[in-house]
Amino acid sequence: MRPGALALVVVTTVAVLAARDVRAAERGATRVFDGPKAAAVTTPLDELVIAAQRKGRVQMAPPCSDAVFVRRVFLDIIGTLPEPDDVREFLAERGKDRRTRLIDALLRRPEYADYWSLRWCDVLRVKSEFPIKLWPNAVQAYHHWVREAVRRNTPYDVFARDLLTSSGSNFRVPAVNFYRAVQGSEPHVLAAAAALTFMGSRIDGWSEETRSGLAALMSRVRFKRTHEWKEEIVYSDPAPLGPLRATLPDGTEAVVPDGVDPRRAFADWLIRDDNPWFARAAVNRLWAWVFGRGLVHEPDDFRPDNPPVMPRVLDYLAEELVSSGWDQRYVLRLILTSRTYQQSPVPSGDLAKATPLFGSYPVRRLDAEVLIDALCWIGGKGETYLSRIPEPWTWVPEEQRTIALADGSITSPFLVLFGRPARDTGRFAERSNEPTDDQRLHLLNSTDVRRRIENSPRLRAVVRAAGRDLNELIRGVYLTLLSRYPTDDEIDVVRRYFLSGERRLRQAAADLAWALVNTKEFLYRH
Repeated sequence: MRPGALALVVVTTVAVLAARDVRAAERGATRVFDGPKAAAVTTPLDELVIAAQRKGRVQMAPPCSDAVFVRRVFLDIIGTLPEPDDVREFLAERGKDRRTRLIDALLRRPEYADYWSLRWCDVLRVKSEFPIKLWPNAVQAYHHWVREAVRRNTPYDVFARDLLTSSGSNFRVPAVNFYRAVQGSEPHVLAAAAALTFMGSRIDGWSEETRSGLAALMSRVRFKRTHEWKEEIVYSDPAPLGPLRATLPDGTEAVVPDGVDPRRAFADWLIRDDNPWFARAAVNRLWAWVFGRGLVHEPDDFRPDNPPVMPRVLDYLAEELVSSGWDQRYVLRLILTSRTYQQSPVPSGDLAKATPLFGSYPVRRLDAEVLIDALCWIGGKGETYLSRIPEPWTWVPEEQRTIALADGSITSPFLVLFGRPARDTGRFAERSNEPTDDQRLHLLNSTDVRRRIENSPRLRAVVRAAGRDLNELIRGVYLTLLSRYPTDDEIDVVRRYFLSGERRLRQAAADLAWALVNTKEFLYRH
């Protein structure tokens, strides 16, 4: 079939499936997304969320179905679609703690470190080229250091202190790249990066005295080149300059003796258990990475006139982070095992009221890296990356997962189109997961997407396993792409399409796959 004709078939099929979805929703048929009430257990975190929702007259949505949950946690924890066998195994389990056990298993997977280090590398601006100029060797060292910190679950206070106070070669002491990955070396620029990263605050809204105080603590950071190509030493000026006095962000004064690195004074103040910014900014970022928006939104915009929507929830998570020994994975697990996280994406009431109070799981498009990895997973062929940097690190093996890419300068037209952040500012909003018309046209008309589907070894395996059983073929395609079995209505719709013309099963399966790839259920977290 010609690509244009196939695209027309796909559009028609998508329209039929979309119409079915609308009719089903009108009948109140949410069984695909909603699960039994006993599917999720209410935790102390949930009690605080529910109390805040009551004040806002919002009712929490029902728990999501097991099929929705398994796809959700795979995407949210490891940025990867589940294998059909993973889904079958989970759906066959009957233990009450099966959701918690799946969460714990995913937190131990190597992809967890890949995906969550990607998130941190966005914040830390890990890229080789303009306007951030880490250069490839430093990028690889920095990315490896961040990934190891995520994999080992380095306490967050240690992680932050290392980034703020390390000195040495950017090739051999990777944490010093925190200062090199900033657009400028002036003290006020370094201060702004530190406040944004570790306090979730933008210092352009601070008083002049407070801005100057933090800048003073960064005023002795120095950069020195070596004879090794593109190596740079970051250090604190050791020259005797006399005691340094600076106003800290809470209004107290720090006096730094001569010979002491002023960055250490800031770090000592920052990571104190009672610091009102550090822990709250950290858990708010975790919440935003899970739900797509923070309790303070945006998560790097803490200020008096932008209060958290649920102050007690934010304080509770911050207290848990401190009492756990700054264990970010522990806090992430608290969120993931909560009834709040395990809600249906279908709200019980008005969506506009439910969204800011997390009255349902927020539906949002997959990250660009996760989406292209999913298409590569279907097609059995890796992405082709581009880079203007003519260096060895820019060659990427075909089996390389995009979520594991170290360098933000290595990209592809797909990643650009689907909103991957440029890693220039470290801000949360730099990543765009908003759908566009160009994205829709690409998925419908792309030769690359068509070839991935038509040549998919996964779909060929589904066709072989189904034999001549149409229902089994349809079930296999749905399970592979949407991580669930089709409803009876969906099977009826697709059977009518399959039987409406003389098509080989393999071509019919490819048509169905393309239709499903273009649905919101595939393209979005839900």
